Amino acid sequence: MESTISSSSSRSVSPSSSSSPNSPPPSVTMVVVSPCAACKILRRRCAEKCVLAPYFPPNDPIKFTTAHRVFGASNIIKFLQELPESQRADAVSSMVYEANARLRDPVYGCAGSICQLQKQVSDLQAQLAKAQAEIVNMQCQQANFMALICMEMGQSTPQTISPPQQSLDNFPMNYLDDNIGSWETLWT
Repeated sequence: MESTISSSSSRSVSPSSSSSPNSPPPSVTMVVVSPCAACKILRRRCAEKCVLAPYFPPNDPIKFTTAHRVFGASNIIKFLQELPESQRADAVSSMVYEANARLRDPVYGCAGSICQLQKQVSDLQAQLAKAQAEIVNMQCQQANFMALICMEMGQSTPQTISPPQQSLDNFPMNYLDDNIGSWETLWT
């Protein structure tokens, strides 16, 4: 594991470079910088302006390993150098996603996942259309049933039906809900 020690004057300082063995060390702020995950995996020195460092942090080496397996380090670097900095994070995210998909499905990659999701959406839309058609069908059945009841009540003689007790307002609506299944074969 390689680390760079830098001071406030941008020079490397080692503990043995002090002027005399008895003098105190100079007051220099020391910062230990770890190489990015890409440089660690590639076993190279991480430059100060490493193109990969902002997108492949040292604590997430799997991200670079996955992208490196599919695209290769030189292609990733070329691709990032050609893009403006504002688009690089999204490009790295897309490359890592595509690389994961390619490792799961080497033939189709993301396209396979997209096709599968489109098929699922299509199937769900068909189920929704079928359910909506069933609702319309049930509403039509209910309207036809109500029309049939109204016609039968209108054709009845006044002697058999007493007007206050047999109005549609007093008709039990749960009867319609409970018996729709028995009338379904008549209307379909």
